[in-house]
This record gives sequence, C-alpha cells and structure tokens, in this order.
Amino acid sequence: MLAAEAVVPTVLELVAELDFTGIYAGGIVIKAYGDSNGQQHWFATDSFTLDYSLFSTSGQAVKGTFAGSDWDESAYIAKISEARKQLELLSRPAKELPRGQYKTYFAPAAVGDLLAMLSWGAVSEADIQQGNSALAALSRQEKQLSPRFSLKENFQRGLVPRFNELGEIAAPELTVIEKGHLVNSLVNSRTAKEYQKIANGANGSETLRAPEVTTGNLVFEQILPSLDTGLYVSNLHYLNWSDRHTGRITGMTRYACFWVENAEILAPIENLRFDESLYRFWGDKLVDLTNFQEFIPEVGTYESRQLGGSLVPGMLVEDFTYTL
Repeated sequence: MLAAEAVVPTVLELVAELDFTGIYAGGIVIKAYGDSNGQQHWFATDSFTLDYSLFSTSGQAVKGTFAGSDWDESAYIAKISEARKQLELLSRPAKELPRGQYKTYFAPAAVGDLLAMLSWGAVSEADIQQGNSALAALSRQEKQLSPRFSLKENFQRGLVPRFNELGEIAAPELTVIEKGHLVNSLVNSRTAKEYQKIANGANGSETLRAPEVTTGNLVFEQILPSLDTGLYVSNLHYLNWSDRHTGRITGMTRYACFWVENAEILAPIENLRFDESLYRFWGDKLVDLTNFQEFIPEVGTYESRQLGGSLVPGMLVEDFTYTL
C-alpha cells in the first residue's frame, strides 16, 4: 500500500500534463459481527481503489478504475498508457450511427455493468419464487445461456467477508451459472424458511457479493481483428430492466466508445441507447469471452466505503441491439 503522503505524487506523476480527476480511497476496513448466541466473526482488509477520469479539451472522458491490496506501479502505468491512447482517439470527430444491431466488443468494465443487473431481481431465490426474476425462464429450464458463460461467487479472493448481516457463513465458492445453466440461486435463511429451500449464506437482499465470470479464449491482440467492424464499448450507464421477465436490459453507452472498421478504431461514437436481452448477449449471440479478467471494484460510499467488486473478462457479441 502507498503511504498517505505518497498517494498524490504517485498517482499524478504520470498524468501531470493531462486533465485528470479522481477519488482515491485506501486503508484498512474492518467488518465484525457478534450476537447473543455467541457467534463472533471478524474480517479485515487493507486495500485501495482509484476511480478516475481523463478529459479531452472538448469535454469527453476516458474513465478507469484501479484497485488492489498492493500498489503495482507497472500495472498503473499500463492503465494510464491505454487511457492516453483512447483519449487521443476521442479527439477525432464523433460518428453518429443509425439504430440497429451491431457486432460489439464490451470491455470488462462494461461487462461488470451488465453483470451488476443480476443482483437486481435475477439471482435471488425470493425473486424466482415470486415470479419477479429475470432468470425465471432459466430456472424453469425453458431457456439456457451460452455454454461459454459461467458465473460463481468466489470469496476465496478475500475481498469481502463471507458472513452476512445475520452472521451466517457462505461457502468459499458457489457456482451460480455453469455453462449456461442455472445451478444455484442465492438463498438467505428467511427465503429458505418461507419456501422450504436450503440457505447458502446469501445476504438479506440476496445479491452477488464476490462475482466472477469465467474466461474464454479471446486474446487481447485479437479483440479488434475478431470484432472487424462494429462497436468497441468501454463503459455503460443508466442501466435498468426494460422487461425483466424476458431479461431485457436498457441503458446507454458512455465514455470511450468507438466505431471500428476493418479491425481499426476510426472514430468515437455519439452516445447510443441499447435494449437487449441477456438471453441473447449471454446466449446464442455470445461469440467469445477474453482469456483475461479485470477486477472492477465497488467504489460506492453509501453508509460506508464499499468493499469488493467483480472479476470479469471482456466479451464479443453478435447483433447487439441499439434503439436510439
């Protein structure tokens, strides 16, 4: 970890001449639990997150996050170097695209944005039982996702406590989706009692706390050649369900998103709204996932500094639907 007095000079050394802004949060966070039955749990982590943006003279931005338990100077240099390249590309005139379906590469941060939607009425057993889940059709085995797509809760990275607000312990790993099939939902003790299920240590809201999406075969150097012509999407925002029962998600492209032609980035794009079903982009339209993952940290500060994040690859999708 960086010493407190070293944070500012270390972070800004590489970006002194750029329009850079961000929030650095670092240090030890402790979570503990005790109750009258004698349960006692303790969790501590010494970690940092850097949530930053680089701005062009026209006001466009490249957004990035950098996090960990050890400050890795070479990894930070690589992050800023990639952001500089994207910032230069943003200086080109923006391309306005008609609505339609485009082959799209989603960088890990964008995949993390899509994955976060599963915590909002998808992987919860209570939502499945009450008919509110976007994965209801998957749970009934009426549909399945691509065999390339697997998701698990992985507490073994040690970034968040395994105990929930009732002191119940989750397993070190829990497979949620395996090769396109739902094998476990998240079940807390209240849901288990109400619907005669077996609890698996989920929190009160039955949301993902340490999600990890399994990698694929797409290597970094082949991202643009494999995309060939289409969209390179770095970030998404304003996500919501447009039709939860069919798994349809709507949202906007944001920050460094580009039009690619013949495996070459040609221009930034004007913001687009998308409306697409997870049964398509994680289903039959999923071309491949990258063979590397990135850790996308939680950077929220509601009530306290948020811990953890998602470990996700990038993904290549055919015919992703943009509506505006």
